[in-house]
Amino acid sequence: MQCHYCDRDADVAVEKDGVKVGVCTDHFREQMAELEDADWIEELDEQLDIDRRE
Repeated sequence: MQCHYCDRDADVAVEKDGVKVGVCTDHFREQMAELEDADWIEELDEQLDIDRRE
């Protein structure tokens, strides 16, 4: 499977409702970084009140 964003091989693939999409490691990290900066993630984290013990 090929990356959705470039012509490299996909390292990660997800499937939902019969649609499968793959991304290379670089684009996966890029997408995760964008999600990390999204305001709704912080709001969800607060709503879930997750206890993180390290």
